[in-house]
Amino acid sequence: MKHVLITGANKSIGLETARQLAQQGYFVFLGCRDLAKGQQAVAHLAETGLAHVEAVQLDVCDKASIQAAEKTIREKTTVLDGLINNAGVLGQLPQHASETSLDQLREVFETNFFGAIEVTQAFLGLLKSAPVPVVVNITSGLASLTLQSDPTWIHAPYKLAAYGSSKTALNAYTVFLADELREQGFKVNAVDPGQTATDFTGYQGGAVTDAAQFVAQYATLGADGPTGKYFSRDAPAGETESPW
Repeated sequence: MKHVLITGANKSIGLETARQLAQQGYFVFLGCRDLAKGQQAVAHLAETGLAHVEAVQLDVCDKASIQAAEKTIREKTTVLDGLINNAGVLGQLPQHASETSLDQLREVFETNFFGAIEVTQAFLGLLKSAPVPVVVNITSGLASLTLQSDPTWIHAPYKLAAYGSSKTALNAYTVFLADELREQGFKVNAVDPGQTATDFTGYQGGAVTDAAQFVAQYATLGADGPTGKYFSRDAPAGETESPW
Protein backbone atom coordinates (compact mmCIF):
# COMPACT_ATOMS: atom_id res chain seq x y z
CA MET A 1 0.00 0.00 0.00
CA LYS A 2 1.29 3.44 -0.91
CA HIS A 3 1.45 6.21 1.67
CA VAL A 4 0.91 9.94 1.22
CA LEU A 5 1.03 12.93 3.56
CA ILE A 6 -1.19 15.95 2.94
CA THR A 7 -0.67 19.11 4.98
CA GLY A 8 -3.66 21.27 5.88
CA ALA A 9 -5.84 18.25 5.24
CA ASN A 10 -8.72 18.54 7.68
CA LYS A 11 -10.99 20.49 5.29
CA SER A 12 -11.63 21.76 1.77
CA ILE A 13 -9.33 20.65 -1.05
CA GLY A 14 -6.93 18.89 1.30
CA LEU A 15 -9.64 16.71 2.83
CA GLU A 16 -11.27 15.94 -0.50
CA THR A 17 -7.89 15.00 -1.99
CA ALA A 18 -7.38 12.68 0.98
CA ARG A 19 -10.74 11.07 0.31
CA GLN A 20 -9.99 10.51 -3.35
CA LEU A 21 -6.52 9.09 -2.72
CA ALA A 22 -7.86 6.79 0.00
CA GLN A 23 -10.41 5.55 -2.51
CA GLN A 24 -7.52 4.77 -4.85
CA GLY A 25 -5.91 2.55 -2.22
CA TYR A 26 -3.49 4.98 -0.57
CA PHE A 27 -2.93 5.18 3.16
CA VAL A 28 -3.34 8.89 3.83
CA PHE A 29 -1.82 10.86 6.68
CA LEU A 30 -3.80 14.02 7.34
CA GLY A 31 -1.36 16.66 8.53
CA CYS A 32 -3.40 19.02 10.70
CA ARG A 33 -2.38 21.92 12.91
CA ASP A 34 -5.41 21.17 15.12
CA LEU A 35 -5.32 17.43 15.84
CA ALA A 36 -8.90 17.38 17.11
CA LYS A 37 -10.16 18.70 13.77
CA GLY A 38 -8.02 16.13 12.00
CA GLN A 39 -9.53 13.34 14.05
CA GLN A 40 -13.01 14.64 13.19
CA ALA A 41 -12.04 14.48 9.51
CA VAL A 42 -10.82 10.91 9.95
CA ALA A 43 -14.12 9.98 11.58
CA HIS A 44 -15.99 11.58 8.70
CA LEU A 45 -14.01 9.56 6.16
CA ALA A 46 -14.47 6.38 8.21
CA GLU A 47 -18.23 6.83 7.96
CA THR A 48 -17.87 6.45 4.19
CA GLY A 49 -15.86 3.25 4.57
CA LEU A 50 -12.37 4.74 4.24
CA ALA A 51 -10.32 3.24 7.05
CA HIS A 52 -6.76 3.79 5.86
CA VAL A 53 -6.56 7.39 7.04
CA GLU A 54 -4.82 8.81 10.09
CA ALA A 55 -4.58 12.32 11.50
CA VAL A 56 -1.15 13.61 12.51
CA GLN A 57 -0.54 16.85 14.38
CA LEU A 58 1.53 19.01 12.05
CA ASP A 59 1.95 22.76 12.17
CA VAL A 60 4.05 23.74 9.16
CA CYS A 61 5.25 26.86 11.02
CA ASP A 62 6.57 24.87 13.98
CA LYS A 63 9.84 22.97 13.52
CA ALA A 64 9.24 20.77 16.57
CA SER A 65 5.79 19.85 15.28
CA ILE A 66 7.20 18.92 11.87
CA GLN A 67 9.90 16.76 13.44
CA ALA A 68 7.37 15.04 15.71
CA ALA A 69 5.10 14.35 12.73
CA GLU A 70 8.01 12.84 10.79
CA LYS A 71 8.82 10.58 13.75
CA THR A 72 5.17 9.52 14.08
CA ILE A 73 4.88 8.64 10.41
CA ARG A 74 8.27 6.90 10.37
CA GLU A 75 6.97 4.61 13.12
CA LYS A 76 4.08 3.65 10.82
CA THR A 77 5.95 3.21 7.53
CA THR A 78 9.47 3.21 6.13
CA VAL A 79 8.28 4.63 2.82
CA LEU A 80 6.38 7.79 1.95
CA ASP A 81 5.28 7.74 -1.68
CA GLY A 82 3.84 11.23 -1.82
CA LEU A 83 3.83 14.61 -0.11
CA ILE A 84 1.24 17.26 -0.90
CA ASN A 85 2.16 20.67 0.49
CA ASN A 86 -1.40 21.95 0.69
CA ALA A 87 -1.37 24.05 3.88
CA GLY A 88 -1.66 27.73 3.06
CA VAL A 89 -2.96 31.08 4.26
CA LEU A 90 -4.31 34.05 2.35
CA GLY A 91 -3.18 36.69 4.80
CA GLN A 92 -4.77 39.99 5.77
CA LEU A 93 -6.46 42.07 3.11
CA PRO A 94 -5.91 44.32 1.29
CA GLN A 95 -2.41 43.50 0.04
CA HIS A 96 -1.29 46.47 -2.02
CA ALA A 97 2.40 46.20 -2.89
CA SER A 98 3.09 49.75 -1.72
CA GLU A 99 1.40 49.29 1.64
CA THR A 100 1.64 45.64 2.70
CA SER A 101 3.84 45.51 5.77
CA LEU A 102 6.81 43.23 6.23
CA ASP A 103 4.97 41.60 9.12
CA GLN A 104 2.10 40.71 6.75
CA LEU A 105 4.54 39.37 4.18
CA ARG A 106 6.44 37.32 6.74
CA GLU A 107 3.25 35.82 8.15
CA VAL A 108 2.11 34.57 4.73
CA PHE A 109 5.56 33.43 3.61
CA GLU A 110 6.04 31.53 6.87
CA THR A 111 3.22 29.14 5.97
CA ASN A 112 3.10 29.18 2.18
CA PHE A 113 6.83 29.16 1.46
CA PHE A 114 9.10 28.42 4.41
CA GLY A 115 6.65 25.94 5.92
CA ALA A 116 6.41 23.96 2.70
CA ILE A 117 10.20 23.86 2.42
CA GLU A 118 10.73 22.73 6.00
CA VAL A 119 8.13 19.96 5.67
CA THR A 120 9.62 18.80 2.37
CA GLN A 121 13.15 18.65 3.74
CA ALA A 122 12.00 16.83 6.88
CA PHE A 123 10.33 14.07 4.86
CA LEU A 124 12.92 13.62 2.12
CA GLY A 125 14.37 10.58 3.89
CA LEU A 126 11.06 8.71 3.77
CA LEU A 127 10.33 9.91 0.25
CA LYS A 128 13.66 8.70 -1.09
CA SER A 129 12.68 5.15 -0.13
CA ALA A 130 9.73 5.19 -2.55
CA PRO A 131 10.05 3.75 -6.08
CA VAL A 132 8.66 7.01 -7.52
CA PRO A 133 8.64 9.76 -4.88
CA VAL A 134 6.13 12.52 -5.63
CA VAL A 135 6.00 16.05 -4.23
CA VAL A 136 3.07 18.32 -5.09
CA ASN A 137 3.32 21.98 -4.12
CA ILE A 138 -0.11 23.57 -4.20
CA THR A 139 0.16 26.94 -5.92
CA SER A 140 -2.11 29.54 -7.48
CA GLY A 141 -2.58 31.32 -10.77
CA LEU A 142 -2.00 34.52 -8.80
CA ALA A 143 1.66 33.45 -8.63
CA SER A 144 2.14 33.57 -12.40
CA LEU A 145 4.23 36.58 -13.39
CA THR A 146 3.17 36.09 -17.00
CA LEU A 147 -0.55 36.16 -16.20
CA GLN A 148 -0.26 38.93 -13.63
CA SER A 149 1.45 41.07 -16.29
CA ASP A 150 -1.42 40.57 -18.73
CA PRO A 151 -4.12 43.25 -18.15
CA THR A 152 -6.64 41.11 -20.06
CA TRP A 153 -6.29 38.13 -17.72
CA ILE A 154 -9.56 37.43 -15.92
CA HIS A 155 -7.90 37.55 -12.49
CA ALA A 156 -5.63 40.51 -13.26
CA PRO A 157 -7.48 42.80 -10.81
CA TYR A 158 -6.46 40.55 -7.91
CA LYS A 159 -3.08 41.90 -6.83
CA LEU A 160 -2.32 40.14 -3.56
CA ALA A 161 1.26 41.18 -2.85
CA ALA A 162 1.82 38.80 0.06
CA TYR A 163 -0.11 35.73 -1.09
CA GLY A 164 0.83 35.93 -4.76
CA SER A 165 4.51 36.53 -4.01
CA SER A 166 4.64 33.62 -1.59
CA LYS A 167 3.33 31.26 -4.25
CA THR A 168 5.69 32.71 -6.87
CA ALA A 169 8.55 31.90 -4.53
CA LEU A 170 7.15 28.40 -4.00
CA ASN A 171 7.04 27.91 -7.78
CA ALA A 172 10.71 28.87 -8.01
CA TYR A 173 11.63 26.46 -5.23
CA THR A 174 9.70 23.74 -7.05
CA VAL A 175 11.88 24.18 -10.13
CA PHE A 176 15.11 24.04 -8.13
CA LEU A 177 14.03 21.00 -6.10
CA ALA A 178 12.81 19.12 -9.17
CA ASP A 179 16.10 19.69 -10.95
CA GLU A 180 18.14 18.57 -7.95
CA LEU A 181 16.13 15.38 -7.39
CA ARG A 182 15.47 14.49 -11.03
CA GLU A 183 18.13 11.78 -11.19
CA GLN A 184 16.72 10.17 -8.04
CA GLY A 185 13.38 9.61 -9.77
CA PHE A 186 11.42 12.32 -7.96
CA LYS A 187 8.40 13.97 -9.54
CA VAL A 188 8.14 17.49 -8.14
CA ASN A 189 5.51 19.82 -9.57
CA ALA A 190 3.58 22.98 -8.76
CA VAL A 191 -0.14 22.35 -9.08
CA ASP A 192 -2.86 25.00 -9.13
CA PRO A 193 -6.34 23.54 -8.49
CA GLY A 194 -7.90 26.76 -9.74
CA GLN A 195 -10.34 29.05 -7.99
CA THR A 196 -12.41 26.71 -5.85
CA ALA A 197 -15.53 27.26 -3.77
CA THR A 198 -14.10 27.01 -0.24
CA ASP A 199 -13.88 29.31 2.76
CA PHE A 200 -10.51 30.41 1.36
CA THR A 201 -12.18 32.09 -1.63
CA GLY A 202 -15.45 33.10 -0.01
CA TYR A 203 -17.01 30.07 -1.72
CA GLN A 204 -16.41 31.46 -5.20
CA GLY A 205 -15.25 29.12 -7.94
CA GLY A 206 -15.45 25.53 -9.04
CA ALA A 207 -16.33 22.35 -7.17
CA VAL A 208 -13.99 21.03 -4.49
CA THR A 209 -14.27 17.53 -5.96
CA ASP A 210 -12.94 18.74 -9.32
CA ALA A 211 -10.07 20.64 -7.70
CA ALA A 212 -9.08 17.62 -5.62
CA GLN A 213 -9.24 15.34 -8.63
CA PHE A 214 -6.78 17.64 -10.41
CA VAL A 215 -4.41 17.55 -7.44
CA ALA A 216 -4.71 13.78 -7.08
CA GLN A 217 -3.82 13.38 -10.74
CA TYR A 218 -0.38 14.84 -10.11
CA ALA A 219 0.04 13.15 -6.73
CA THR A 220 -0.15 9.72 -8.37
CA LEU A 221 2.37 10.16 -11.17
CA GLY A 222 4.35 7.18 -12.39
CA ALA A 223 7.98 6.93 -13.46
CA ASP A 224 7.16 8.44 -16.84
CA GLY A 225 5.42 11.49 -15.33
CA PRO A 226 6.58 15.10 -15.67
CA THR A 227 8.69 16.96 -13.13
CA GLY A 228 9.58 20.59 -12.58
CA LYS A 229 6.38 21.82 -14.22
CA TYR A 230 3.48 24.11 -13.33
CA PHE A 231 -0.01 22.77 -14.00
CA SER A 232 -3.26 24.65 -13.53
CA ARG A 233 -6.88 23.63 -13.85
CA ASP A 234 -7.39 27.12 -15.29
CA ALA A 235 -4.77 26.64 -18.01
CA PRO A 236 -5.65 28.11 -21.43
CA ALA A 237 -7.82 25.84 -23.56
CA GLY A 238 -5.78 23.24 -25.41
CA GLU A 239 -2.71 23.66 -23.19
CA THR A 240 -1.49 21.34 -20.47
CA GLU A 241 1.11 23.50 -18.74
CA SER A 242 0.45 26.98 -17.43
CA PRO A 243 2.56 30.12 -17.90
CA TRP A 244 4.86 30.86 -14.98
